[in-house]
Amino acid sequence: MENDYITSVKKQFAYYKSLGEKTFEQLTDEQLSWQYNPESNSIAMIVNHLSGNMVSRWTDIFTTDGEKPTRNREAEFATGTPTRGVILDTWNRGWKCLFDTLDALTVNDLDRIIYIRNQGHTVIEAINRQLAHYPYHVGQIVFLGKMLCNENWRSLSIPRGQSENYNADKFAQEKRKVHFTDEK
Repeated sequence: MENDYITSVKKQFAYYKSLGEKTFEQLTDEQLSWQYNPESNSIAMIVNHLSGNMVSRWTDIFTTDGEKPTRNREAEFATGTPTRGVILDTWNRGWKCLFDTLDALTVNDLDRIIYIRNQGHTVIEAINRQLAHYPYHVGQIVFLGKMLCNENWRSLSIPRGQSENYNADKFAQEKRKVHFTDEK
């Protein structure tokens, strides 16, 4: 079961990473830094926050706390207009840190205790914590993308008006075990 767990979470994280990237592709450089108001976050800010969290949480997980003293969380939400290249580099740096750590985990690591702000978590608990946190923010990115693209938005899931056809196709297939991220 544990090997299935690691495989499953890697697929789920990759799925949410791809949703963010499919959103970025639909936006202009200016839209990546757009804010609804001064209290809201731009996509660039959300990317900074996700990357900062990932690098802090997943670097040296067994020897250091997941909230590194080098992390400046407040700076992750600073207003600015970074280039698309900077945004994508920041995005990829965070995800690389996460996936490198997940790739190095063994089944025996899953019950080990790691710390986030001095609170002990098993590795499974820490992964689950971030599997809730990262999709939460990717959902914000997608929502902002949909608002910014308006009628030009290309759906990342089942487009409106297509549910009946989608379900008919699925139910026409034999029952089988498949991870939802493996389906196209």
